[in-house]
Amino acid sequence: MDANWQPVQGANPPDGVDPNAAAVAGGDWRAQLQPDARSRIVNRILETLRRHLPVSVPEGLNELQRIAVRFEEKIYTAATSQSDYLRKVSLKMLSMETRTQQAPGNAQVIPNQNYPGQG
Repeated sequence: MDANWQPVQGANPPDGVDPNAAAVAGGDWRAQLQPDARSRIVNRILETLRRHLPVSVPEGLNELQRIAVRFEEKIYTAATSQSDYLRKVSLKMLSMETRTQQAPGNAQVIPNQNYPGQG
């Protein structure tokens, strides 16, 4: 790295990224994540799971926590970059939201306002 290198004025690194970690880690994107970034993502996954899979006993909550951790670890291991990691997590969570909304028990009937016979 050039000794005269300086970051672009006014440029802020993304939340959870240490801008100095790349030099130390040899450029591995995983070393650029701040330690609490992964736990924040696990917590968001857990919140999503709790919203769509409500549990009433502590054992159920512990199981959801284990699922969230495994889910995050699997994506973290498979990701090729931080943006790939975040994209995969986001897509999976969106998929979960979409599936839950389409489930028969959660379907909401919205009347067709364009039907000519109603009015």
